[in-house]
Amino acid sequence: MKKILVTGGCGFIGSNFVRMVLRETDLRVVNLDALTYAGNLANLADVASSPRYSFVQGRIEDEAAVSAAMAGVDAVVHFAAESHVDRSIQDSRPFVITNVVGTQTMLDAARRAGVGKFVHISTDEVYGTLGDSGIFTEETPLAPNSPYSASKAGADLLVRSYFETHGMPVATVRPSNNYGPYQFPEKFIPLMVTNLSDGGRIPVYGDGRNIRDWLFVEDNCRAILAVLERAAPGSVYNVGGESEVRNIEVAHKVLALMGRDDSRIDFVTDRLGHDFRYALDNSKIRRELGWKPSVSFDEGIERTVGWYRDNRAWWERLKG
Repeated sequence: MKKILVTGGCGFIGSNFVRMVLRETDLRVVNLDALTYAGNLANLADVASSPRYSFVQGRIEDEAAVSAAMAGVDAVVHFAAESHVDRSIQDSRPFVITNVVGTQTMLDAARRAGVGKFVHISTDEVYGTLGDSGIFTEETPLAPNSPYSASKAGADLLVRSYFETHGMPVATVRPSNNYGPYQFPEKFIPLMVTNLSDGGRIPVYGDGRNIRDWLFVEDNCRAILAVLERAAPGSVYNVGGESEVRNIEVAHKVLALMGRDDSRIDFVTDRLGHDFRYALDNSKIRRELGWKPSVSFDEGIERTVGWYRDNRAWWERLKG
């Protein structure tokens, strides 16, 4: 039975991935997580007692902690990152330390340990922004516009360099905007659902016309698992939800599912450097790995709103 190291496994996407791996494979999982504001042991409470799962608390920029967690590992899936754009605008330093230095520390430890596969989880935001037309492919030049996306682009380039320089068996995944269960409630969709659950209002940046490609988290996890199992060394894959929706339309869908009307919307000052549109070409991962999104946005948003309504105890403590 092989063993993988997952970084950031107590976060949103990481916890969904760990749960899927334990449910659908025979892999053993070591979860390295610093338990910052977005890392929550409760996210994996249902699998914490699994004999194939172990948790290690530590930061990815801590060489000793990383090397210890890496012992005996066959592969790494690297989720751990500072990921909230607004926080990066306020203070970019933690993003550079975690996303760049942390990734460099992980790569060096994996190279020393002779790890057989290193899967780096990036973001579509490294490509920058699109207008009303166009689509990002894996060959699109990186042009990040926020400190967050710049730090992720730096990590992407480090991963590429370790393949080109050292021949490391790396792969990079660039997913679009994820949503679903266990997402920290300061993010757009859970913020709306939890605010409305408390009788509050929902903030929408600018005029709400910005467009995102929404990807249900379980679809993303299945793509990452396919990359872990079958991707060639040095490969990069876009993973898009093929569900482009304006932010204001997302708000309308959540309001309808919550039985509220548009009077609950507050249009707020737009984010600095706010990217207008993201859209990803999935042709490569469809062709080479046979993956495609299976959850439509209408189905996914209904499941997501239902989960937050049914799990108030989970998010209420985080918002408090």
